[in-house]
Amino acid sequence: MSAGPGPRLARSLAAPAPGWTAEADAIVVGSGIAGLTAALELRTHVPRVLLVTKGRLLSGSTVWAQGGIAAALDPSDSPGAHLADTLAAGGGLSDPEAVQVLVTEGPERVRELVARGAVFDKAADGDIALTREGGHRADRIAHAGGDATGAEISRALVAQIEAVRHDPGIEVVENALVLDVLTTTPMGGRGGSKESSVRACGVTLHVRGTGSRDGVGAVLAPAVVLATGGIGQVFRSSTNPAGATGDGIAAALRAGATLGDLEFVQFHPTVLWLGTGAKGQVPLISEAVRGEGALLLDVDGHRFMPAVHELAELAPRDVVAHAIQRQMAATGADNVLLDARHLGREFLRTRFPTINRRLLEAQIDWSEEPVPVAPAQHYHSGGVVTDLDGRSSVDGLYAVGEVACTGVHGANRLASNSLLEGIVFAYRAARDIAARFDAGELKPGVPAERPGGSGLVAAAARSRIQKVTSAGSGVIRSARSLAEVDERLAAVRADAHLADEVMAEPQAAEWETTNVHQVARALTRAAALREETRGGHYRTDFPKPVEAWKRRVRVWLDDDGVLQAR
Repeated sequence: MSAGPGPRLARSLAAPAPGWTAEADAIVVGSGIAGLTAALELRTHVPRVLLVTKGRLLSGSTVWAQGGIAAALDPSDSPGAHLADTLAAGGGLSDPEAVQVLVTEGPERVRELVARGAVFDKAADGDIALTREGGHRADRIAHAGGDATGAEISRALVAQIEAVRHDPGIEVVENALVLDVLTTTPMGGRGGSKESSVRACGVTLHVRGTGSRDGVGAVLAPAVVLATGGIGQVFRSSTNPAGATGDGIAAALRAGATLGDLEFVQFHPTVLWLGTGAKGQVPLISEAVRGEGALLLDVDGHRFMPAVHELAELAPRDVVAHAIQRQMAATGADNVLLDARHLGREFLRTRFPTINRRLLEAQIDWSEEPVPVAPAQHYHSGGVVTDLDGRSSVDGLYAVGEVACTGVHGANRLASNSLLEGIVFAYRAARDIAARFDAGELKPGVPAERPGGSGLVAAAARSRIQKVTSAGSGVIRSARSLAEVDERLAAVRADAHLADEVMAEPQAAEWETTNVHQVARALTRAAALREETRGGHYRTDFPKPVEAWKRRVRVWLDDDGVLQAR
């Protein structure tokens, strides 16, 4: 089962020639849990590490993670039980070997977070307090600050980076957007093969600042680690920050890497509904709220989840999101209600201080009234296909965290496995790079020119791309809706000189919008190919899982820059 040739995409972004050049032994792009972990671990093994972040160090997506980090830390729990829950949530597509790595190495990585200074909430006996979220059959979610786990982990890891900021072995470049991954040879259409003559040898980036690291430059290094996070801004509304424009996935695609599982987008069931005009980043109401006993009601006050799944409100996220979507359609409403009133004002204030504050800012007192919620894009289970050490199909190019497709999540991510995946596989990638560096396998290379340095999409087109993708490639899809998305995305002109009569200049907004456009096209192509419903991929024309589709859909660019899928 394969698709014919798709659209031709630019194989590099139009940009000024690099005005400066730097060298390193390893480049890490991103400052979430995966990027920070990779940089800290690499610093102890290779001489020169460059950490690049799109904003400030504390601007990574990890900061926004509320619920917690999942690991079998309780003696009554086990990695085997965690593995079983992860495989069940993954809809039959999780890689058991990758999940085994996650659950067995995870507890030690969490303990290392504590050693690095992360302070998790404690139980009465002094041990780390553990709670439960959807899809888990044991209490294994460690949390911090009630509902500020990501912020606390980020704080601790950034503090570690700041402590070595003057170490000549590590350099941090903030406010830098990575444009393209440099390779030593022209890319080739390998159709998902692990073998490739292409080798990563650095990145081009644009730094918004002053001094020698300003404007477009090139950093050469034999190892590049992408830890750029997700694709939230491909959609009209998302829990992701504004910087989540799919930069790493798009850059990897242009460099010749194989992508996988792009069609599996997790829409969080309970995102604060702020009206039909809401767009951009929207507040998340953590799954941990339902873990503590909150109930889902439709707008008529009817509790509907017990009839859908044995775990009711704690069913896997895809099940809950689809159930909410169906209930909204049945009642003609734009939202459902999350009822936490019975938990009490003091409990809600102390257990979920961040959510409580955001709801009060929206003039909602959830101790007195149910909270209007609806599904919104939250997490992407697909990305750059990697092995268990973070290696992509391009030698020297690694991917960790949400930008990677490790096989852990399959068709649907189990709650709170994302932070764990980031830290476990970032650690493994750093160790692999260090071992290969010591063995002389990773050596500097000379970048080859790649064609296609044009095709910029004007920033003004982003809202149209988001609206089109959300409508046809969102929570519920069909052959017709996906074909419409593909046609309408094709109508978005990608021209470096003129796009829909709006000038597209080589600058940050255009580079990001081009990445959003390319990711939307690749995701839609993968979703159209998978003719079944599984996990985060719901097709009304193919409403059941099909055994023949119990495999990964891979997407790549061929030698001519044509998008291929199989």
